[in-house]
Amino acid sequence: MNNQYIRTLTLCFAVLVCVSLANAQQKPDRLTPADIFNLEMATDPQISPDGEKIIYVREFSEIMSDKRCSNLWVINFDGGDNRPLTTGNFSDNSPRWSNDGKRIAYVSDRSGSPQIYMRWMDTGQTARLTNLQTPPLSISISPDGKYVAFTTLVPSPSLNVGNVPTPPQGAKWAEPAKIVDRLVYRFNNIGYLTPGYLHLFVLPSEGGTPRQVSSGDFNHGGTNVFGGSQPVWTPDSGHLIVAANRRADWEYEPYDTELYDFSVADGSFKPLTARRGPDDFPAVSPDGRYIAYVGYDDKHVGYQVGHLYLMNRDGGNSRVLPAKAYLDIEYHNPKWASDGSGVYVLYDDHGHTKLAFCNMKGELKQLATDLGAGGLAYGFGASFTVARDGRCAFTHTDPKTPGDISVLRAGARPESRVITAVNDDVLGSKKLGEVEEFWYESSLDKRKIQGWIIKPPGFDASKKYPLILEIHGGPFANYGWRFDTEKQMMAARGYVVVYTNPRGSTSYGEEFGNLIHHAYPGDDFFDLNSGVDAVIGKGYVDTDNLFVTGGSGGGVLTCWMIGRTTRFRAAVTVYPVINWYSFVLTSDIPVLVARYWFPGLPWDNVEHYEKRSLLSVVKNVKTPTMVLTGEEDYRTPISESEQYYTALKLLKVESVLVRVPGEPHGIARRPSHHAAKISYIVNWFDQHRKKSE
Repeated sequence: MNNQYIRTLTLCFAVLVCVSLANAQQKPDRLTPADIFNLEMATDPQISPDGEKIIYVREFSEIMSDKRCSNLWVINFDGGDNRPLTTGNFSDNSPRWSNDGKRIAYVSDRSGSPQIYMRWMDTGQTARLTNLQTPPLSISISPDGKYVAFTTLVPSPSLNVGNVPTPPQGAKWAEPAKIVDRLVYRFNNIGYLTPGYLHLFVLPSEGGTPRQVSSGDFNHGGTNVFGGSQPVWTPDSGHLIVAANRRADWEYEPYDTELYDFSVADGSFKPLTARRGPDDFPAVSPDGRYIAYVGYDDKHVGYQVGHLYLMNRDGGNSRVLPAKAYLDIEYHNPKWASDGSGVYVLYDDHGHTKLAFCNMKGELKQLATDLGAGGLAYGFGASFTVARDGRCAFTHTDPKTPGDISVLRAGARPESRVITAVNDDVLGSKKLGEVEEFWYESSLDKRKIQGWIIKPPGFDASKKYPLILEIHGGPFANYGWRFDTEKQMMAARGYVVVYTNPRGSTSYGEEFGNLIHHAYPGDDFFDLNSGVDAVIGKGYVDTDNLFVTGGSGGGVLTCWMIGRTTRFRAAVTVYPVINWYSFVLTSDIPVLVARYWFPGLPWDNVEHYEKRSLLSVVKNVKTPTMVLTGEEDYRTPISESEQYYTALKLLKVESVLVRVPGEPHGIARRPSHHAAKISYIVNWFDQHRKKSE
């Protein structure tokens, strides 16, 4: 065993020891990584048709089994009578009301695998309706209450390339080879894909045999690989409108979805849209005359905003709905008002996720802000539903609220209010870091950049604090005015945490997002570096103790930063992309990268790929660096991290590689791994802090 290997083992052991010691020594009134097991999230609120009750999913972590679980809860619109509908360490999710408000369908794995259940709300009686071999997705009850629609994978026969030797009777041979013929054969958080296609099914709501509605070697709706969003019923219960890509070359044009009208009776279908680009999120008007949806004409650029469209039920007269003043906004998830006067819709604006109403004249009115859930500063997790009388239920987050349920009455002056407090038991005894929004100028071109600062609990402006620059991924995403569990835990350890939306971030319009088109990573370095300078200018940062970290695209930019400056004492790059050439050939999004982020395939654009790869600046790195990745990450495969780690070792830069078993992109499948991820990052920085003289 050589000395280098011994030093690496010793350092890794030291990091593990520091995890335990730091948790033991941290103040009890601060958030710690162990609180990952205590925090909960309220998600997917489903308001009853009459607006009186909301069923929502309450997510939690079970410490003994180290699993993510969820149950269904119900609460009155006024916030009263908050109680569980289901209990136990299971995954209960996707509650959906019947049109008469008497039943809910939902998905649960309490029988051992995900199945569809029906619950009668007056008696609480519950029946399992399915015995599926693959999980059901995107369930909904038909308006007449007779059927439950869902999507699920229909497996295809395994590919046969000829006979191979077979074992004699009684022999125990190794598992046979698996044959792959798909462009994308594994997908993040799913793993190696079972051959097959996602199809539409309907099931009698009182139980029976599911019947397949769609056909062909294409994916339809669902939330799975290249399948589009949830299919929706027409008011007459006779048809399902769904996004699908039925092109012969769908693998090579995965984002070119169209909306299709499927007859539930016989499976016949017709396309309602026809253009190059995605059409998705269909919503049928209550009178069945119109369909609202989201889409755009694909220009093959890095960032394109999804416009809100309106068309006739037969697909004719398609037009953009919002007025010109509201065009540079990316819309999501339209839902019709019961009187057909317009649609409710979500959009991100300068780091805030907002709920708005767009009338038939194209006039947009904001109803609520700060939607979201999930404990991250990203805009993910926002969802809402609308009752017949216009009352809404939606997920809410802000810097002090990880994820709760809010409600509002749509009217002339809508006012929202939070009606749950699922984390008061934890956060009531904890001191959170104060969050401050700030704007600054990029040193490159004086462009205004938005950012946020989390100060340590008990912050004293007369003292000097170490600083962590935390960089978002995407790269086309945004941080904002939202609770972030990981950053709060960093602040709880005494760090000022800075996070910004550099050029390329969403929620600032298409021009700002495309400043990094075919130029990422690049000038975003100046935006991020200027953000650090701006916070240093406030006078409370210890300039000898600057640190940098980020995941995915943030991991890319972490390596970009330390390849261009030595101002940081240590870095942690989390599931980064290091070599764009190899990334195209190993990730689960090869078409997106080669066609949208780059001008073409790697071998035709070698210089372009090499110039933007992090190996182009790795020779400049002097910063002690931890590389942290999940072993089942198929978005930014661990081979990317291994390349960077080996490059650092060859350059004799102090570095460690942390491999997390069983984890996909994000490292949060297991609560213990999520807690360890945060611990590793902060412990690495603690070890490299320069002590005061």
